[in-house]
Amino acid sequence: MRIYDISQEIFSCAVYPGDPKPEKHTLYSTGAGDLYNLTSFAMCAHNGTHIDAPFHFLHNGKTVDQIELSIFVGDCYVARHEGNVTAADAEEILKKADGAERILIAGKATVTAEAAEVFATNGIRLLGNEGQTVGPEDAPMQVHLIFLRAGIALLEGIVLDKVPEGQYFLSAAPLNLGGADGAPCRAYLIQEEK
Repeated sequence: MRIYDISQEIFSCAVYPGDPKPEKHTLYSTGAGDLYNLTSFAMCAHNGTHIDAPFHFLHNGKTVDQIELSIFVGDCYVARHEGNVTAADAEEILKKADGAERILIAGKATVTAEAAEVFATNGIRLLGNEGQTVGPEDAPMQVHLIFLRAGIALLEGIVLDKVPEGQYFLSAAPLNLGGADGAPCRAYLIQEEK
């Protein structure tokens, strides 16, 4: 079995323009003579590798703690793409995914509204990408609304540069942040070796 860690390290992670960066504070340090080491931190729910809950864009949408964990755990397909993901590209990715309910897109890809509609009407449960937002960075709302209204979870800020295209088992459960619009997660892929 091979495990691919597809999460960003929190304190050096990518941050969506305008969001606060994670901050780390050393409260106690054995190096300073304390009995133990103790760290506190502060961060935005959408820093680094994270999920978007429907509440991120929908006033009455589900919050992180209301989403079924099964959405974030199970078979998935990793596809490679550069540039805009069109409707035709989405159809091709779904064909290669062969029924996988979770799709991860590797590369500098931006999902267009037309592609989001294709994914949304084909029964996927989760879509992941390497960028800090799944849609265009300057106007992400339309793409988010298409996915979130369809009940499709978004996994953003994953790291897939060393992951070949193919079938995997995904674990990307978010932290249980009650009432939150998003949450960081430690996402990884498992591939059975043959």
